[in-house]
Amino acid sequence: MIVAVLLGVLALIVGGCACVVRAERGGPRWARVVATVTLTASELLRASGKKRRRGLNPGSQGDE
Repeated sequence: MIVAVLLGVLALIVGGCACVVRAERGGPRWARVVATVTLTASELLRASGKKRRRGLNPGSQGDE
């Protein structure tokens, strides 16, 4: 069951990356929408990772 969920997540990630590439080359509107969702999700994940790292190391002085 876990393997099926992980394969589904992997398929969504690969599909999102393919839509980003296709939208960059002027693909159809649906590909641009999926690319926008994919890029927004990656920015949110990146921001949450930065917040979590700051919380784990409160004595650090800025980003590296």
